[in-house]
Amino acid sequence: MSDQKWTSIKTKEAVAARLRVLAAEHGTTMDGLLEQLAFRELTEEEREQRARDAALELGVEYTPEVKAQGTDAWAKVRSHRARQGGRAA
Repeated sequence: MSDQKWTSIKTKEAVAARLRVLAAEHGTTMDGLLEQLAFRELTEEEREQRARDAALELGVEYTPEVKAQGTDAWAKVRSHRARQGGRAA
C-alpha cells in the first residue's frame, strides 16, 4: 500500500487522544485503526449488492418489495441489538 497517497483528517484533540489510546490497545497505528473502522461498516452500495447477491443465491427475485422486507428485518435486528446493549443476538 506504499503507493497510496496520504491525507490528513482534522479532529478535536480529545478525539485524537482517544484514537491514539484505542490504536495502542489494539496493537496498531492510528492509520490502521481508522482503516479498520472505515471498512467495518458497509456502504449503502455494498449492502445493496450483497442483498442482490443473496437474493440470487436463494433464487428470489430482488424486487422493491423484497428490498423493503429486508430493510424492515434489519431494522428489527438493530433494534433488538440496541435493547441488548449492542451485544450480538
